[in-house]
Amino acid sequence: MIVDWNSARVALIVLPAAIAMYPTSALAISVEVAKKCNLLLEKQFPPRQLGNPAAGSSKGSAKDQRDYFKKCVDNNGNMDGAADKK
Repeated sequence: MIVDWNSARVALIVLPAAIAMYPTSALAISVEVAKKCNLLLEKQFPPRQLGNPAAGSSKGSAKDQRDYFKKCVDNNGNMDGAADKK
């Protein structure tokens, strides 16, 4: 039986690397949690100009808003009405 050793070596290198890079599935958040967190986010970071989302927020930066939303989703929408205290 003739075996192509170069192909076998490549397969032994490529196959584990491909398995390691295979994406894992992420859990999606529910619609209810997303809506609740959006409402809490709007209350916590009101816009500078009503009706103009491009005007930005009067409190905090975009990073602060992302962090707040992520924390809200991680807590399943339970933020206890308190701001993020660091």
